Amino acid sequence: MPGMPMRVAMLASECEPWAKTGGLADVVDALARALGELGDAELETPVDVFLPRYRGVPEPANIERTLALRVPDPRAPSGISTVTVLDVPANGYRLRLVDHPAAFDRDGFYGDDAGDYRDNAWRFGLFCRTALEALRADGRPLDVLHLHDWHTAAAAVQRDVRYASDPVIDGAAMLMTLHNLAFHGWTPKEALGQLGLALGDGVVPADADGIDLLLSGIERAELVNTVSPGFAAEALTPAFGMGLDAELRAKGDRFFGILNGLDTTVWDPANDADLAAAYSRDDRAGKAQCRADLLASLGFDAADDGPVIGMIGRLDPQKGFDLLFEAAPTLLKRGARLVVQGSGHPELADPFREIALANPDRVAFIERFDRVMARKIYAGADFFAMPSRFEPCGQGQMIALRYGTPPIVHRVGGLADTVIDESGSPGKGTGFSFAGPTVGRLLAACDAAMRLRARGGPAWEGLLDRGMAVDFDWVSGAAPRYLDAYRRAVEIRARS
Repeated sequence: MPGMPMRVAMLASECEPWAKTGGLADVVDALARALGELGDAELETPVDVFLPRYRGVPEPANIERTLALRVPDPRAPSGISTVTVLDVPANGYRLRLVDHPAAFDRDGFYGDDAGDYRDNAWRFGLFCRTALEALRADGRPLDVLHLHDWHTAAAAVQRDVRYASDPVIDGAAMLMTLHNLAFHGWTPKEALGQLGLALGDGVVPADADGIDLLLSGIERAELVNTVSPGFAAEALTPAFGMGLDAELRAKGDRFFGILNGLDTTVWDPANDADLAAAYSRDDRAGKAQCRADLLASLGFDAADDGPVIGMIGRLDPQKGFDLLFEAAPTLLKRGARLVVQGSGHPELADPFREIALANPDRVAFIERFDRVMARKIYAGADFFAMPSRFEPCGQGQMIALRYGTPPIVHRVGGLADTVIDESGSPGKGTGFSFAGPTVGRLLAACDAAMRLRARGGPAWEGLLDRGMAVDFDWVSGAAPRYLDAYRRAVEIRARS
């Protein structure tokens, strides 16, 4: 109704702390909380966040409401399944868990050791349909449907096809946020039935090979954004657009970047209980103790002042772990030590495992995701490496800056937006960056970083101070921009 606050619902496949494999989960949780903290009269709060109830998500103790919904299901013998939605008060928003064991009570979110689940189109299509049915059951018109990545794109098709003229859903404007363009949710023609679709049905052309769900979401959404201005510009090119650059260019000014924020209450060295000592921008004395604690925990010589380079992330070619490995022998000869944490591709893990075994006092490889150790690395390392081949935004470099650990990054996407190269702008930089994902250029950036540290003095201390001064807070940064996007999407939908 005119004059009423906007009602917003998010759909996502991950949300911290309930389900997480990467940065998507952090963004969904932090943005939903930050929107609640804005206190803007134009936004109805708390916002809704719909999430599948995977096996690892236990039944919450504080369930506010339980909805048992009869949901159209193309795989059910009767065409209808009963799906439960659990409404749970979260930290500043309302979590709405979609519970259907046949779809989500599995070992992994998206697949297992054998690969992606073959029925992912059905699983996430049912998730989207259930979320829309839950919103219909609420009986209040929805203003904004905020979709995250391909897992939620079926909701875009459903809004336009299944809920056309529906008083709750049809008028909802859609914002599609692209966190990872590499995964499209491609559904071949033989699997279209999982989505309740068929060739020649008015949605999928009769001669199509299938449907690209992410592409469908982009085409149908009023607005599309990605998670940094830098990557938004890159995504318009064939080199970074992952086959979607033409469609993104076609959106014109309806495609843009909003730089992710950082939860500065979660990531704060002054109040981080996992660190050996607290420290802040105004008093960095505790960082030396954190460094000594990290080195001792790894079996390194804490008295050795040689630079320590940390790297944390998913072992994936995108992240540039192979570049760091190839640079490792030279870095070790130059006195550096390496601390690498991550899991994933065996072809990336094996080399680090071997070099760590060969150099146990100079290289540590933590082959798992360890939250406590990650914090110790952010605080205790001298530099943080992120040589990603592409990076929509990245959070590691933001955390490293906040923890006084200058990042060494490939100058792409969100890394270029968040790290100022000290070599290119002496006295103004916050870290070190290099153009072009080659071992030689990574080594050159590492050499520049290590030389500045060795000189010490005001230049080094100024670099640390400027890095810790950068403000990535969600409430003052990204959240108001998302609210602006919601307003604009509603205006566009109203004119359509």
